[in-house]
Amino acid sequence: MAETPSPFRMDGKHVLITGAGGGIGRALTQVFAEAGAVVTGADRDPTLMEGMDLAHRLVFELTEPDTIAKIISSHIALHGAPDALISNAGYTRGEVFEQVDNAVWASEVEINLNGAYYVTHPVVEAMEEKGGGSVVFVSSVNGLGHYGNPAYSAAKAGLISFAKGLAVERGYRGIRANVVCPGSVRTPAWDHRIAANPELLDKVLPHYPLGRMVTPEEVARAALFLASPAASGITGAAIPVDAGLTSGNLRFVNEVLKGGA
Repeated sequence: MAETPSPFRMDGKHVLITGAGGGIGRALTQVFAEAGAVVTGADRDPTLMEGMDLAHRLVFELTEPDTIAKIISSHIALHGAPDALISNAGYTRGEVFEQVDNAVWASEVEINLNGAYYVTHPVVEAMEEKGGGSVVFVSSVNGLGHYGNPAYSAAKAGLISFAKGLAVERGYRGIRANVVCPGSVRTPAWDHRIAANPELLDKVLPHYPLGRMVTPEEVARAALFLASPAASGITGAAIPVDAGLTSGNLRFVNEVLKGGA
């Protein structure tokens, strides 16, 4: 009797991952490759993807829609439409409203929301022509509630609405669209903050019910699940991967209700 394939596998499936050279991006490429996928990485600089085990590399800036369309169209013409798109690339610098002006707002919305659209639109069109596919956006808990980074948060909330729109209007064409919402992820991006303030984690971790940040691999495994056949009945969902942050206010419970006990 033949063994039933695992629905969590992606053997031979073509997966396009944006922001592939970053902390979460590298975990995504590894997790999908381990699940059997043929992975194409995309990033703004080819050096960011050096040393990575990728079938193909695409290089573009998320702020250049015409260039993105040309590069993705050429890639699809050569290799076919991806079976899954993991829209992971993102950027933020304006941590509070005092650091946000017109230029910051425009830049962060352009990269985090518009850039995701510029990539997703041509990919979804090609997916529809071949009978379907899966899109997973890497948003943030900032898209579910306010934890700082106002422009970034607005853009990440937009990704959730974008995914729901695709789920509703393109489901009949075989498109599934879902969202992973990480909390603080322990990537190298935290290194400079911790170096500047060695006590920072003592302030951050008490907000998390699990008492820790999540790892890039935990985010990647959630994205793999949503992209895989195991989630074939799931679309329009936003799943927090946040060590419990969005479940409630642990610090309020401990410091107010328990009186600091």
